[in-house]
This record gives sequence, C-alpha cells and structure tokens, in this order.
Amino acid sequence: MRNKEWEPKLFTLVKEGIGKEQIKKDIISGIIVGVIALPLAIAFAIASGVSPETGLLTAIVGGLIVSLFGGSRVQIGGPTGAFIVIIVSILTTHGMEGLLIATFLAGIILILMGLFKMGSLLKYIPQTLITGFTGGIAVLIFMTQINDFLGLPEKDIPSEFLEKLVYYASNLHLTDPWSLTVGLATITIILLLPKLTKKIPAVFASLVLVTLLTSILGVPVETIGDRFGVITFQVPELTFFTINQEVIMTLLPAAFSIALLGALESLLSAVVADSMIGGHHRSNVELIAMGLANTAVSLVGGIPVTGAIARTAANVNNGGRTPIAGVVHALTLLFIYLVAMPVVKFVPMAALAGILIIVAWRMSEIHVFLSSLKVNRYESAVLLTTFILTLLTDLTIAIPVGFLLAVILFMKRMADGVELSPLMYSKVDDQLIFSQELGEYDKRIRIVEINGPMFFGSVFHLLNIEEKLDKGYKILILRFRYVPIVDSDGIAKLRLLLSDMKKKDIQVLFSGLNDNLKEKFLKHHLIEESSIFSNIEEAMISSHERLKL
Repeated sequence: MRNKEWEPKLFTLVKEGIGKEQIKKDIISGIIVGVIALPLAIAFAIASGVSPETGLLTAIVGGLIVSLFGGSRVQIGGPTGAFIVIIVSILTTHGMEGLLIATFLAGIILILMGLFKMGSLLKYIPQTLITGFTGGIAVLIFMTQINDFLGLPEKDIPSEFLEKLVYYASNLHLTDPWSLTVGLATITIILLLPKLTKKIPAVFASLVLVTLLTSILGVPVETIGDRFGVITFQVPELTFFTINQEVIMTLLPAAFSIALLGALESLLSAVVADSMIGGHHRSNVELIAMGLANTAVSLVGGIPVTGAIARTAANVNNGGRTPIAGVVHALTLLFIYLVAMPVVKFVPMAALAGILIIVAWRMSEIHVFLSSLKVNRYESAVLLTTFILTLLTDLTIAIPVGFLLAVILFMKRMADGVELSPLMYSKVDDQLIFSQELGEYDKRIRIVEINGPMFFGSVFHLLNIEEKLDKGYKILILRFRYVPIVDSDGIAKLRLLLSDMKKKDIQVLFSGLNDNLKEKFLKHHLIEESSIFSNIEEAMISSHERLKL
C-alpha cells in the first residue's frame, strides 16, 4: 500500500491488467476528447496573448505527462480558461520569458506540494474563496472576448478592467454586424446541438460549421490566419532561461498563484471525476504530475497546465476509465497539429470569442455565486472581496487577501463557537440545571464547562470567567471534556487565570482533559497532576475532600 501511495494510476492499472474492451473504449474516448480539446487549446492560447501553436503544444506535452504520471484514472490535463487572467498579467509585466520562468517555478512548487503531502490539505480551502475568484476570472475572460465578438477595429485594447468597460461603452457603435452574427451563431450551435444529439462534440461542431460557412460564403470577418498567419507544425526547441535570486523573488508571487490555482483546479477536477466513476484519486501523485507537466511545458515554450474539468467530464461520459484515454487525447492533438493546422487559419476570431464566452458563463456558476451570498454577511464579504480584487487587481493579490479574510472568518467562527457555561450547584424551579450527573453540591464549588477549541482567537473568554460567577467559592473546576485543542495563547491565558485564582486563595481543578492536553499542561508546568481528573465525579470527590481540610 505504501508503494501504491506514490505510484501513478497508469502504472497500477497496467500491473493489475486492463481489458481489451476497456482499452478500445479509452481509445475512442481519447480521440473524441482530443477533438474537443483542439478549439479550446487554440482559444485559450489566443485569449492569453500567445500563439495558437503554443496552446496546442501545451495541451499535447502537458496532457501527455498528466496522463502518464498522474494520480487520477481519467484526468485530462491542458491549458484552461482559469489561467488566462494570470498569463495576461505576467506577459504584460514580465514578458514571455517571465511567464516561462514563473511556470517553471510553479512546477517546482507543485512537485514540492505533492512530496510534502499537501494534496489533502487543499480540501480545507473555503468554497467562498474559490467561488469568488473563479467568478472574477469568468468575468475577465468574458471581458477579453467582447472585442473579437463584436469585431471592434481596435486590437490594442486597455488591460485594466475599468478601462475596458469605458472602452467598450464608447466603441459599441463600431460593432461589426458580421462578427456579431458569427459569434452568436457559434453560441447558438453550442447550446442547441446537445439537445439534438450528444454524440457530436458541440464546441468542435460549431467551430467546423461556422468556419465552413464563413469560408464558403466569403463572410468578411477576421480569422486566425489574418492575425497570426499560416500555422504549421514546428518541432519545439528547448527554451533556456536565466534564473537567479532576483528573478525568483520577482516572479515567485506569480509562480505561487499559478501553482495554487493549478492545484485547486486539478484536484477539484479529480474529485468531480471520482464522483462520476466511483474511483479514488491519489492527490499527492496528481500534484507531482502537474508539477512535472508545468516544468516540461515551460522548457518547450508552453503555458501553464492543470486538470480540465470539462474535458475530464467528457472523457468519463465517452467511456474513458484509464489514463490511456488521456494519452490518446494528447496523441490525437499531435496528429491534428502535424497534418491539419493549415486549415486552422480559416477559423473566425469571433467564433473563438463565442466559445470562450460559453466557457466564461459555465465557469461563473452564477447560481452558486448567488446562493453563497445568502449564507451570511461574513462569507459574503470574503466572496465579494475576492471577486472584486480579481477584477480590479490580479490573482497575486486577490488570492492572498482572500485567504487572509477566510482565515479571519474561520477564527471568528471558532471563537464564536467557544462557550463558557457555569453549571448550577442546586435545583432551580425544581429542575437540575447541571444535567443529572451530580445533583446538589457544595456552594463553595463552581464548575465551568468550556466547549470548543481554546486558541488565540477565542481565549479572551478565559479572562471573563469571574464575570460569569457569583462570589463565595473556594474551588473552581474547569471542565475540558469538549475542548479538543489549546494553543500557546490558551496556555498563556490559563496561566494568568491560575495565577489570579491563587492570589485569591481559590483552587483550580481540571476535569476531562484529553491525553494530549494533559501532556501539554504538565509539560508546560501549568498545573500539578494532582489537580487533573479524568471525569467530573472524581473532581467533585477531590473538591469535597479539600474543603474539609
């Protein structure tokens, strides 16, 4: 089992044996997913500010490595829409070499995350944070495509969100009706075709139909060939870049953003795939594979790679159940790149814009966004702050700030969840308030039950214990049966409380400490072992004996 923990899924499945029928299904699924991935790889590349070839190269190299060495049976790796915003930001600030170095560093970070078994920790990232920045990314993707969708003449448009809004608002009258028609036709086919048949990939079909019609009818719209020229296969050359301390410190924030977003998206995709096939991925192996893929694509001039949820789902829906499908998907793209790329020059830019608008809409998950706003005002604050910062700044700022807010929110929730409940020593209205464990007991004893973790966000409650108690007691029992952890701040505040009680000649006893807390309290010389009791009954017996002395 120990060896399997670090073994790529493909290796495990090959050892166990894969049936011929399943291999056939994987090959068919891989070909279909490769066809689906073609227009997306090209569209994501162009939207990111790089050439179509770069997107295809990334999908081929990155997708192949993810399938060969990944921890999921069905994950499909490649470029995704989520990276568009980061890539554009890095290209604008640091150029292509800066992007390659940041991607390379992100790959190293992902490998280290996998080796240090951080895959399981990513599940603790709050959904509000993910929803906030994916919603922001979706809006930004949409904004980057309006220019081509409307066929506006200016190609060097503003990069800032608010400036884009002003630009579009002042140039709507220059909309090209042909481009708008092509874009709308593309969206219509993507939305309607699945209602007629699910056997034909809607995105690919829309691209083929629209490209054929515009070419045959001679529709005057800008095409990929008009902007990039003829696209032909080129053997990738290894890219060498200079990395020193200054370069690393400059690009490290961008690298962390790529790594974190790549890890989140790939593991989220793997979890979704698991639910579809009833499988279980190896999260740390998946992170290592993503790291290897990103370091590799950076060396051949590619862009960041992660798990693609839509393509992974398409793989599952078409019968893919082993990484063979992912390998075939990469080889299918390679075949198309080798023989069919000259045809790509006829694809209208407005059609690609229509495809990416659909991607943005699906990524936004507007229903999830709106429902998250209804949870409570604190989660709404995290969601909206992350969303707005993603729009107005970039993910290198939005993600850390969102994390900080999420951590503060978590601490507040934990602090709000801590309760100090003084338990009554006698009957009130003929009912025993102190459950029915002890009945009435000496009025010189006070018992305070603490519920919840005692950490730096909640320990202020400890200093307010006396405010909750009336006077005249000689023994205070702190009941810790529902306290899972006490951090260093909790230890410090307890020490202050014990010191204060000692000055007032009040003895403090502890009841129900778990083994870890008991060991910690004794190690820090917080209290003597004779004052620690496993349950409240023992603490009460000792209390009555002490009062007799």
